[in-house]
Amino acid sequence: MTSSPLISLTDVAKSFTVYERAGRVRRRRRTVHAVDHVSFRVEAGSTVGYIGPNGAGKSTTIKMLIGILVPTSGEVRVGGLDPSRDRVTVARRIGVVFGQRSQLWWDLPLRDSFDLLRHIYRVPAARHAATLEELIERLDLGAFLTTPVRQLSLGQRMRGELVAALLHEPPILFLDEPTIGLDLVSKEVVRSFLAELNRDRGTTVLLTTHDLVDVERLCQRLLVIDRGRVIEDSTVDDVKARYGTERTLVVDLVEPRGPLEVPGATVVRTDGPRQWLRFARDAHTAASLLAEVTATAAVRDVTIEEPAIDDVVRRIYATAPR
Repeated sequence: MTSSPLISLTDVAKSFTVYERAGRVRRRRRTVHAVDHVSFRVEAGSTVGYIGPNGAGKSTTIKMLIGILVPTSGEVRVGGLDPSRDRVTVARRIGVVFGQRSQLWWDLPLRDSFDLLRHIYRVPAARHAATLEELIERLDLGAFLTTPVRQLSLGQRMRGELVAALLHEPPILFLDEPTIGLDLVSKEVVRSFLAELNRDRGTTVLLTTHDLVDVERLCQRLLVIDRGRVIEDSTVDDVKARYGTERTLVVDLVEPRGPLEVPGATVVRTDGPRQWLRFARDAHTAASLLAEVTATAAVRDVTIEEPAIDDVVRRIYATAPR
C-alpha cells in the first residue's frame, strides 16, 4: 500500500480577469489563465525544482499551495488538507521563504523577530530554544542576533528568513527565489544548509528559482512550467540525458599539440596541452572517444563535462509545443 503524497495538485487551474483599455473610455475584459490544469505529486522527503520563465505560473502555484489563493478549479492538498480551507492548520505544517518578501520585523533586532514567531506558532519555549540554537549555529547567525533586520546584509537577512521559516519545525518548506540577489558566498551557504536540512531532517522542499545552479545542487526532480502548463516532469539526471545531447571530454595531453582530429568529436577549445572535445551522446560514449584520442596522442589526465543545466532547460522550452 503506497502512502499519500505530501503535496498534490489535481487538474488545478487558476484564472484572473483583467481589464484592458479599448479606446479612450471603454475597457475590454480578458481572462488570463495563470495556471492551466496542472497536476503533480510530491512525496515526503523529496526536493523538487519548479522552474519556468516570468509569468509562467510558478508563484501562483505556490500561493495556492500555501492558501493565499483559491484555485478556480481542481484540487490542492498539502499534508492531506485543503490549504485555502484549513489555512491555519496548514500554516503550522509548512515553512515559506519568499526571496523578495520578508517575514521578519524590519526595525527589531533579529532575535526579537524569532521570539515573536514563537508566540505566533505557539511553540513551547524549550523546544523553540533548542531549535533556534541549532539553526543559529548551522547558519552562523550568532553575531547578528542583536542587529536590527534593516541593518543586515541581504545574505544575512536571507539566513534569518530561513530560521524564521523553520522555527516551528515544519515538514514542508516552500522556497520562492531564496537566493535572488545573493553573492556567491551567501548562495553557497544557503544551498549547503538546504541540502543538509533535506538529508538530516527529511524536510520536503519545493523550490522555485531562476538560478538553475540551485536546481542542480539541490533537486532530484525537475518540474518545468510554461504558460501555465507543466511541460516537463522528470528527474534532473533524466532531463539532462534526454535534452543534453552533447557532452565534453577534457583531455590533458602529455605534450601540447594542434587540435585533435577524432571522428564524431569537435575540439571547441585548447589551452596548452589541454583540449576540450565536444561530442554527441549518440555518436560516442566517453570511453570510446577516449580510446580514439589515446590512439593518436599520449594522455596524462581526463575529465567529463556534462551539459549545463541552463542549456538543457533552454532546449526544453525550444521543443515544447506552443
